[in-house]
Amino acid sequence: MVPTLSAIHGPHSVSYSWSPLCLLFMVPTLSAIHGIVVFGINRPKQKNAISKNLVIQMTEAVESVKKNSKVRTVIICSMVPGIFCAGADLKERAKMHQSEVGPFVSKARALISELGNLPMPTIAAIDGAALGGGLEMALSCDIRIASNNAKLGLTETKLAIIPGAGGTQRLPRAIGVALAKELIFAARAIDGTEAKRLGLVSHAVEQNKSGDAAYLRALDLAREFNPNGPIAIRMAKLAINQGIEVDLNTGLAIEEACYAQVIPTKDRLEGLVAFKEKRPPRFKGE
Repeated sequence: MVPTLSAIHGPHSVSYSWSPLCLLFMVPTLSAIHGIVVFGINRPKQKNAISKNLVIQMTEAVESVKKNSKVRTVIICSMVPGIFCAGADLKERAKMHQSEVGPFVSKARALISELGNLPMPTIAAIDGAALGGGLEMALSCDIRIASNNAKLGLTETKLAIIPGAGGTQRLPRAIGVALAKELIFAARAIDGTEAKRLGLVSHAVEQNKSGDAAYLRALDLAREFNPNGPIAIRMAKLAINQGIEVDLNTGLAIEEACYAQVIPTKDRLEGLVAFKEKRPPRFKGE
C-alpha cells in the first residue's frame, strides 16, 4: 500500500500475525512508547470485500489485542491502494443459500461490535472507498479519518437490503437521525470533505501521491494519544461510551465509577511525581 506500511518488513517491526486477508503488526517507533497496532485489510482482487474468511481472520485479530495491556491504540487501514473496504463480497453472497445469509451477517455484526468494544482507542484510516460494511466497520471505531477523495456510504438499499452490521444504529448517532435517513434511503456515497462537514469523520486530509494520507494522520494521532496514561484513556473511553447512552445523572455515576478505577494505579502516582520533578511521565499501564 504505502511506504510507511512497508516498515512491517523492517527489523524493528513486531508482527503479531500474518494471515493473508488481515495483516496485524505493531508500528516501529523511535521512542520508548510503543503500542500502536495496525489491522491492514488485504483482499486486493475483491477490493477488501467482507467475506467469510475475512470475518474469521479479523475476529482473530480483535481477540489477539483485546486483553493485551501493551496495545495502546489500534488503527484499521487498507493494504490496497484506493480502497478501504467495498462492503460485502457480493460474489460470495450470491452463492450462499438463503438460510446462510442471516447467520453470516450476524457474524459480521458481532465482529464489528467487538471492534467497537475494544478497550483501547481505535482509529479508522480511510484512504479510499468505504461502502456498506466497510463504512459500518469504520463507524465502530472511536475516530475516523478520511482522505478528501475517499468515498463513504451505506449503499445497501440499492441492493434492496439494509445496513446489517450496525449502520442503521451508528450512523444516526454520528451525524443525526435525519441526515442518516437521507443517506441510507438514497444509498448516497459522499467524499471525505463532505463527510467531515457532516461530522461523519473527524478529519479530512488532502490525499498524497502515495495514497496514505489518512493513515499517516492516524499515526500522528495515535502518537499523540500514546504518551498519556493508558488506563486513564481506557476508562475515559468506557465512561464516554456508556454515558452517552443514558441520562446525565446516570452518566455522572458511570464517570465516578471509572474515575475510581484510576485512583489506585501506579500511573496516577507517576503523573504526580513527574509533575513535581518537571519531567515527562513514564506510564506503564499499571
